[in-house]
Amino acid sequence: QVQLVESGGGLVQPGGSLRLSCAASGFTFSTYAMSWYRQAPGKERELVAVISSAGGITNYGGSVKGRFTITRDNAKNTAYLQMNNLTPEDTAVYYCKAERESLPRLIWWGQGTQVTVSS
Repeated sequence: QVQLVESGGGLVQPGGSLRLSCAASGFTFSTYAMSWYRQAPGKERELVAVISSAGGITNYGGSVKGRFTITRDNAKNTAYLQMNNLTPEDTAVYYCKAERESLPRLIWWGQGTQVTVSS
């Protein structure tokens, strides 16, 4: 049974920080690229960050570059998203995504965790 379980979301004030975690099970985590996406009400789901299977390559969406950091710990089957200097525009449901780096390109999604940035 494949599972991606996000945690760490919540309410934070502007300028604050949160660290999201994505705990994976049921597949070979170390062979999958991991990504974080987010979706706000009425908005399209957007890529936040992606990290390659071994952690050697990372990319970020332009709106979070310089503020967010994606990491992974393959020994713990967990991916993380460190979010700093949060603004109300970061308010969204954050989703964890796993994508197999070889064919077939299997994709798994978590159910999401709510992040609300408000004073």
